Amino acid sequence: MSQATKQVTSLDLPMSEGTAKRSSTRESVLRILFYLLVIVIIVFNLFPFVWALLSSFRPSSELFSTRILPNSLTLDHYVAVFKDPRFVAALMNSIIVSGCTVLISLGLGSLCAYALGRLPFRFKGPVLYLILTMTMFPTIAVLSGLFVMLKTLALFNTRQGLILTYLIFTMPFTIWVMTQYFRSLPKELEEAAYVDGASPLKVFWDILLPLTMPGLVSTGLLAFIAAWNEFLFALTFTVTDTMKTVPVVISQFSGTSAFEQPWGSIMAGSMVVTIPLVILVMIFQYRIVEGLTAGAVKG
Repeated sequence: MSQATKQVTSLDLPMSEGTAKRSSTRESVLRILFYLLVIVIIVFNLFPFVWALLSSFRPSSELFSTRILPNSLTLDHYVAVFKDPRFVAALMNSIIVSGCTVLISLGLGSLCAYALGRLPFRFKGPVLYLILTMTMFPTIAVLSGLFVMLKTLALFNTRQGLILTYLIFTMPFTIWVMTQYFRSLPKELEEAAYVDGASPLKVFWDILLPLTMPGLVSTGLLAFIAAWNEFLFALTFTVTDTMKTVPVVISQFSGTSAFEQPWGSIMAGSMVVTIPLVILVMIFQYRIVEGLTAGAVKG
């Protein structure tokens, strides 16, 4: 028995060592493939942005060069962009419209989310899913109806009209995310406040709303990005240069002739409106992740 056991043990040890080596080799190969995949994804996503950034500093004579790094750098495209009164006016319009859209979305959306997440009433589920279905319609499907509505309300070619139309896609998202966040908060806080005689509005404003700051930051920033980059509504519902937003004005940059596109100015204008968003996302990236996943983790 002892000799047979020793023989089996002596046979198993080399096999286990070989299995461990094969497993280690397989893990190393998978790790290398994973890092290669990550590198490919990063290059695929960052290369257009880096190319646009470098092109905004290239002289006009090098815009169509295949060299990645330009021979010389210039600020002429940025100077031309900021000397264009249309671009400056559009930049102010985008800031005003996007900022007001975010403030209204967070204000009304938080109140609706508090009611759907904390207050007892019938048909909360159907109402919440009805709000969610509003985001499933393509914007082109509601374009004609919004046009008639804005013309009837005398809001066509106004900032107020753009803010009203932008709320169509920012409000449902805000309500849905904030509802899940309000549901994740402990009920003991609310019950203790009610025992002390606080009203539902006071509980919302003084107790629950400060706790939802990560959700407010994430939804507010994503709503701002959506309103800032929106093109179809701004193109359809604005006519004069004094009311157009940045994406529309950049798309309408024209060169000295009908067959020339000022790609340098287009790249410079794109960088002016993109880099602030990149900086904001990098600053609040942890808040965004925390705000979007808190309800799913806790709820």
